[in-house]
Amino acid sequence: MTIRIARPAARIILLDDADRVLLFRFDPSDRPPFWCTPGGALDPGESYDAAARRELLEETGIVAEPGLQVAQRMAEFLTIEGVPVFADERYFRIRLPEGLHPDAIDTGGHTELERAVMRSWRWFDRAELAAPVEPYFPADLLEMLD
Repeated sequence: MTIRIARPAARIILLDDADRVLLFRFDPSDRPPFWCTPGGALDPGESYDAAARRELLEETGIVAEPGLQVAQRMAEFLTIEGVPVFADERYFRIRLPEGLHPDAIDTGGHTELERAVMRSWRWFDRAELAAPVEPYFPADLLEMLD
C-alpha cells in the first residue's frame, strides 16, 4: 500500500475574453506529456484563496483576485518530484483582467522545477477540450466551465 502525503492545492481556471482557458504543458521525463491549469500546493499556513492569488502571479505574472471557489476535487497522483499525494484541490475561476492581452503571460516567476517541466502554455477553447490531442487535468475541466 502506498503512503500518500496530504497536498492542499489551489488551481486557477483562467479565462480570456473568448472564454478560452489557459493550460500549461508539462513534459516530465518519467511519463507522457500532459496539460494542466495554473496553480499548486499551499504554503504552510496559507489559505486557498491566498495560494490562488500567489500561484496566479508566479505562474502567469497576472495580479488578480481569485474570487469565489467554484469547485473542489480530491485526487491521488504522483507529483513531478515523484511524491505520492492525496490532493485536496480547490478551483478558482478568474477572468483575464480587462486590457490584458492573452499573449501577456509572463512565466518569469516559475521555479526551477517549473522551468524544467512546464515547457509551454496556450489557450484552449471548448472544442479543443472536447477532443484533446494530449491529456489534460482536471479531466472534467470542460464540465467545470459550464
